[in-house]
Amino acid sequence: MGFRLMMLAAALAASIAAPACAEVVGKVGVDWVGNDIVVEAISDPDVKGVTCHVTYFDRSVIDRLSKGNWFEDPSNNSIACRQTGPITVGDIELGKGGEEVFRAGRSLIFKKLVVNRIYDRENDTLVYLIHTREVTNGSAKMAISTVPLFNQQVTWSKGKPEK
Repeated sequence: MGFRLMMLAAALAASIAAPACAEVVGKVGVDWVGNDIVVEAISDPDVKGVTCHVTYFDRSVIDRLSKGNWFEDPSNNSIACRQTGPITVGDIELGKGGEEVFRAGRSLIFKKLVVNRIYDRENDTLVYLIHTREVTNGSAKMAISTVPLFNQQVTWSKGKPEK
């Protein structure tokens, strides 16, 4: 009984802890069993005027029944980020590790699709990294997209950081 309660609590916490919201803007069927590629738009919550489009594979019930592994989707994903309005940079993390701007579950509990934003100070560019975080086996599948700031009218809420 205690283990079930712990697992339920972990699943609930993971589902409500996402820093940004995603909106499904496309869904493309890829085979006859109902597997899809989903396209979502994610607005960066701390950088107004930047939107990332993320794609991932969504397994169908038929695929889950036939291949097992019920609770997990593959770690294949892609990202493209662009300026979609005037850019206003809020209070963002400027360190090399950047910060997480989006997270979504890709399995019942243990696998998360994550988007991190890193500020490349030398090139005055925002780097968005998409990857999958797993508790036991990290995945090397990743993609990046960049949004250069140097030729843009960019407003920094705390002043532009020095190089």
